[in-house]
Amino acid sequence: MSKHQPSVVFQWLPLFLLTSLFGLSSGDVGTASRYGPPYLPTACYGNNQAQFPSSNLFGAASEGIWDNGAACGRQYLVRCISAAVPGTCVPGQTIQIQIVDHAETSVSRPSRNGDTIVLSTTAFGTIANPSATFINIEYQQ
Repeated sequence: MSKHQPSVVFQWLPLFLLTSLFGLSSGDVGTASRYGPPYLPTACYGNNQAQFPSSNLFGAASEGIWDNGAACGRQYLVRCISAAVPGTCVPGQTIQIQIVDHAETSVSRPSRNGDTIVLSTTAFGTIANPSATFINIEYQQ
């Protein structure tokens, strides 16, 4: 290598610093609403509430991610990225949820229909103001 050509390390350093500082988004974007008890995971576990994670961070899948029931038990990282009312999202908060039901057939009705994921009250309140009806999310399996 000549003394006038920068090493490969220095050529890639600016790209590394940018991706480290800003991150590379590899998640999908969608919407989330919330639903409250009674939580009866009829579509996934036939009313077996023992299947719920002890953290109460769970949700119901919409048609878009339901995948004919294959979504049951899947884990997703979810974060609030925006909402109709500024300040609704809890900044920097990401949660891991487990899919335990199908949103369209769940016993408890969501605060809004047609969202990507319907979160338990606990999960929703962890990443957003619980009084919001819905939020825009980034999620990743």
